[in-house]
Amino acid sequence: MEAPLPGLFLLLVPLAVGWGSGAVTAWATSSGSCKLVQSTMDCTGRRLSSVPGDLQGDTEELLLDDNTIWVLGNESLLSYYQLRCLSLTKNRLELIEPGAFLSSQGLHVLSLADNLLFTNYSLTAAAFSALPALRRLDLAGNHLTEDMVSVLVWNLSSLESLSVARNIIMRLDSSIFTNLTQLLELNLEKNYIFEIDEAFTGLQRLQRLNIAYNYLPCVVEFDLTQLRVLNVSNNAIEWFLALESDDLFELEVLDLSHNHLLFFPVLPRQSKLHSLLLKDNEMSFYQRLPNGTSLADVTVQFLLIDGNSTNITTVSLWDEICHSNLSSLRLLDMSQNQLWYLPEGFLAQMPSLTHLKLNQNCLEMFHLSEKDPLAMLAELDLSQNRLVELEVEVGARDVLPNLQLFNLSTNRLQALPPGVFTYTRKITTVDLSRNRVDLCPQPAVAAGAKSPPCVDIRGVKTLTHLSLAGCGLRGLEGHPFQGTLLMHLDLSDNHQVLSGDLGWLQDLALTLQVLSLRNTSLSSTTVDFSAFNSLAHLDLSGNSLTAFPSSLGALKLRSLNLRNNCLPALPVDVVQARLGKSLREVYLSQNPYNCCMLGWWDSLQRVEGLCIPDRQEVTCSYASHTLSPSALPEPVLRSCRWQTADVALLYLVLALPTCLTLLLAFAIIFLTLKQKLLKMVKSQCGVSSPY
Repeated sequence: MEAPLPGLFLLLVPLAVGWGSGAVTAWATSSGSCKLVQSTMDCTGRRLSSVPGDLQGDTEELLLDDNTIWVLGNESLLSYYQLRCLSLTKNRLELIEPGAFLSSQGLHVLSLADNLLFTNYSLTAAAFSALPALRRLDLAGNHLTEDMVSVLVWNLSSLESLSVARNIIMRLDSSIFTNLTQLLELNLEKNYIFEIDEAFTGLQRLQRLNIAYNYLPCVVEFDLTQLRVLNVSNNAIEWFLALESDDLFELEVLDLSHNHLLFFPVLPRQSKLHSLLLKDNEMSFYQRLPNGTSLADVTVQFLLIDGNSTNITTVSLWDEICHSNLSSLRLLDMSQNQLWYLPEGFLAQMPSLTHLKLNQNCLEMFHLSEKDPLAMLAELDLSQNRLVELEVEVGARDVLPNLQLFNLSTNRLQALPPGVFTYTRKITTVDLSRNRVDLCPQPAVAAGAKSPPCVDIRGVKTLTHLSLAGCGLRGLEGHPFQGTLLMHLDLSDNHQVLSGDLGWLQDLALTLQVLSLRNTSLSSTTVDFSAFNSLAHLDLSGNSLTAFPSSLGALKLRSLNLRNNCLPALPVDVVQARLGKSLREVYLSQNPYNCCMLGWWDSLQRVEGLCIPDRQEVTCSYASHTLSPSALPEPVLRSCRWQTADVALLYLVLALPTCLTLLLAFAIIFLTLKQKLLKMVKSQCGVSSPY
């Protein structure tokens, strides 16, 4: 074998916590700063520079992670004669002396990840030779080369699980794992491996192999028949070619995602494969090109050099017939590739398929027929393609009978085949967002005019989740949701969907729980939500609301999104309403709130159990300044108190000093001129008048 292997590899069982002894029921303090849990001594993160020697001798599990130990001496473990598990991850370990494990030969699990063992690896290897019962070894992150690894594991024939991840291994040959005949799991991820030359031929019991995040260019003549999980994701693989043999491969999971595959992999003819991950490659089928050119007769020759022998193999790579037995395949992920069509009969070879992901490709048409029944398929993702048509064979009553999730978002669809959802008897979730579709029934058209295409979901009683975001929907008419039991409905990014009468939503009044009206040009507060008694989550963000819709006060919403509107304030009594008692989450940012009208904000702060996730982003405006309502300056608060005071009282307070001043001045003038005025009056009035 000259290549890598894929990515659902089960990582080595964590060696830092929870080995052997089962559930923790009680803690008891031991000597020093370590703690004893049953037979496990935990000394993690205690800044220890050496192994404590005064702990209980019957300890079976010793955790020394995250300390500063740099040497494990010959006498370090003498008192731990019953030790089964030892973890020294994240220390500064440079040396394990040859006699360090002589008193702990029953050790089963040893974790030495993230240390500096490359420094004295030969002496450390001598120490390992005293561990005849070791089952699990973690050497990840120790700056080890392939030669160092070979020396370290040479005498560990009892190993069942080995991790040498995050080292500097570059090439694997037949000598590196020669004696590991009992190995079941091997983790080689995040190294620099670019070549594998028969490194695994002696590992007859190996079941899980992880070579993710390396630099393998190809996998040729893959022949590990006993392997169950193979992870070669995140390499540079262009070809995956299994050995041409009728032997039964035990392979169940193959992860080739995030590579440079040009073609669908050549898989073992006989296997137990149930998960095939091919995401993010450069795959396509080449027998037909988009311009109509046929490549059916084109062949490619492989030159295989093995020592002094040279073989030339001629392969018709454009033969789209898959010769592998894929009858047990349940998950196929071919998303993020360059597929523009699927070969005829391709899916018919996968009768057990339950999850098919073809999103982010170049598909222009998807054809469903009785030849590709996909009877077990529960999830089909065709999103982010170029689909202009979804074709269902007339009379194909058994097409997708068990489909539950159907994702068609971000395509070029204008309609779906009539009655397509009547075939899917278990459909619950449909995503049609970002297609130019309309819902049936369509408004009446003039006589002789052809009705525009539409999607008919009426009467689909199993449908509970529907997304129609960004479909260009206009004001709908009739009863497009009649006979459905929708609980989640997304109408976001349809700028004219709320124009006109909203009676078309009334069929969902009793069932709808989640409604998104984000960015729908909603500006009127007269939209009546009071009939939606089951509504629990409502998104009104990205609209032009200038006032809080009064009908929301009668609902029992748990989540409300009011971001990015034009709200100057919320009703002060919103907390006392039915809504205030049920609300548990509210989004309020990006609104031009008035800093002098924040009574509602103070009320919300006092509501127990209410979460405002964007609290730090909420701002208010005062005299062209943007401020935080939680920290208004004192001058602003003082000015706001004047602005919000009673106007009549304000005028009275302002006029009272003036009136008092005028009255006082009048009194002083009167008293000063009193005598002169009296004399003047008397003199005028005392003169006799002639008869």
